[in-house]
Amino acid sequence: MADSIVSLCPTSEIPEGTAKSFEVGANVIAVYNVGGEFYATDNECTHGAASLVDGILEDDVIECTLHFGAFNVKTGEAVQAPCFTALRTYKVIVDNDEVKVDLDKTATD
Repeated sequence: MADSIVSLCPTSEIPEGTAKSFEVGANVIAVYNVGGEFYATDNECTHGAASLVDGILEDDVIECTLHFGAFNVKTGEAVQAPCFTALRTYKVIVDNDEVKVDLDKTATD
């Protein structure tokens, strides 16, 4: 459904190896640029109320600054304790150098 696709920003706003958050309705979505590919997850750590874009992005893993738990940004999988609950992922669409997310689909859809 086209209504679920939200335009976030030009690709140039998220340089390679960085992350940026966007408020989309009631959600805050983090978008990551990993090797020129874009991935999106919920921005809040599943372990504690912390913004993941404030963390350290190394390859495809974001480390939370609050308790140093970590997640794979491609899959949402928790990869480092104390985080055990996966992040919600979103399907990213890059169209004419514009980063968009589909709020109804996950990264694997």
